[in-house]
Amino acid sequence: MSKSYIVCSALSFSWPDGTEVFAELSFTAGAGRTGLVAPNGAGKSTLLKLIAGELQPQQGSVTVDGDLGYLPQALPLTGELTVAEVLEIEPVVRALAAIESGDASEEHFTVVGSNWDIEERARAQLDRLGLGDVALDRPLATLSGGQVVTLGLAAQLLTEPDVLLLDEPTNNLDRAARRRLHSVLGEWNGCLLLVSHDRALLDRMDRIAELDHGEIRFYGGNFSDYEAAKEAAREVAEKNLRSAEQDLKREKRELQQARERAARRASTGARTNTDIPRIIRGGLKRRAQESAGKANDMHSQRVESAKARRDEADRALREADTIALSLPDTTVPAGRTVFHGERMQVRFGESTLFAGDGVSLTIRGPERIALTGSNGAGKSTLLRIVGGLLEPSTGVMNRADGRVAYLSQRLDLLDLDRSTAENLRAFAPRLSPSDTMNRLARFLFRGERANLPVGVLSGGERLRATLLCVLSAEPAPHLLLLDEPSNNLDLASLRQLTDALNAYRGAFIVVSHDEVFSSEIGVNRWLSLSEGELVETGPPDGPRTGGRFSGGPS
Repeated sequence: MSKSYIVCSALSFSWPDGTEVFAELSFTAGAGRTGLVAPNGAGKSTLLKLIAGELQPQQGSVTVDGDLGYLPQALPLTGELTVAEVLEIEPVVRALAAIESGDASEEHFTVVGSNWDIEERARAQLDRLGLGDVALDRPLATLSGGQVVTLGLAAQLLTEPDVLLLDEPTNNLDRAARRRLHSVLGEWNGCLLLVSHDRALLDRMDRIAELDHGEIRFYGGNFSDYEAAKEAAREVAEKNLRSAEQDLKREKRELQQARERAARRASTGARTNTDIPRIIRGGLKRRAQESAGKANDMHSQRVESAKARRDEADRALREADTIALSLPDTTVPAGRTVFHGERMQVRFGESTLFAGDGVSLTIRGPERIALTGSNGAGKSTLLRIVGGLLEPSTGVMNRADGRVAYLSQRLDLLDLDRSTAENLRAFAPRLSPSDTMNRLARFLFRGERANLPVGVLSGGERLRATLLCVLSAEPAPHLLLLDEPSNNLDLASLRQLTDALNAYRGAFIVVSHDEVFSSEIGVNRWLSLSEGELVETGPPDGPRTGGRFSGGPS
């Protein structure tokens, strides 16, 4: 029998306002790699915090067998910390330095203990994750967001835990860092429980755990196997729904026919029983009514049973809603130049962000551009320049008439205290009340969800609300700038984002390290910031063309 590293028994947890997250949730996780998937708000991160001991359940218990490592989605780190402090080896490093300088105090030897090789082990772990050039005394404030996430993972791996919990570990990681993470986790021998929307990473899991309505179901194999199993279940559900609908039609038809037969018998009996004494005639009528009533009840019960089977089949089939809309106002004619910038440079004191005189970029027509590059290369800075939110130190720029919309990683365009409906009315004041409600519904904000403050929405809902307002704005944007839009999105929300971008008819630049997502939104042009230069490339696995890039497609 395989060992269970994580055991959750009858786990119940609610937020202080009474909102229930889990009720008597029970499951076990053994050795191997398990990917945990669920919609935003279903409780994935909460479950990891309960297992890690950061939250306490109201009922039930959590048992972890062995040492635990936990990398949360939001790292509680400050910029003043050094790399050694994040790795939790700073006291040992300081004691080793003192001993090497000739200070033989017993205190230093006590601090070092058996960790004489801690620096070598730390450097090996950082090297393995692509941080080999990062000094142990370097402050976090000088690292990119992706480097900080990678450093947090290195800190957990350095402790050599038996159980590792990871919450969206690929957020903010560039493609090279993601592939190194994939490789490291591919060699993992303990118990891994991972929350992620990164489909390439989920395809490296041994099993998938689906959290749905407070219950966990396990699927053997990786994410592709899970999707195949769900599709097979969907086909069965579709077949069951068709069968249940046919049964319901048949039962309704038989009920109607039974009522018509009873009515005809009653009418015939009334005409033919005129010579029978009244008392006998009354008895016959009562028996006929009882018989008709029993038949009616039987058929009615069969109709209700058929309805219940139909409803159950419909629930089994129902999936996450998809966004369906048309955005003709965002159309940009092919070949029209929407942005042109030459020799754009950003200076930080004596240093520059880009190589040489700076970078040049032309965007024409409804191009769909993916901007890639390593963490810290300047992708977000370039988006801010294109969007007019940052003036470069030098360079010449021209923007065509038409609005440019910039969606930062922080999703800070909306008023968090106002509802999605109120924000939409602020962005598109000329929409009629009925058009406003229709647009909200198309972006899946129905009923009370449309009137909740944006600040209480999940990450996926907030992105959806921001897209709704930006794409409905007056005037509509002809150039959309998206900085890591798929971060923190569950798979259903990611599909909804894909739907919205595929309905958009303007030009966009998207910074994303999710290659599957880039392919699904129809990217037809790839640019990369590499060593300070903006270069035109092919698709991620396609041929590259080197050289300085200075123009759009001909």
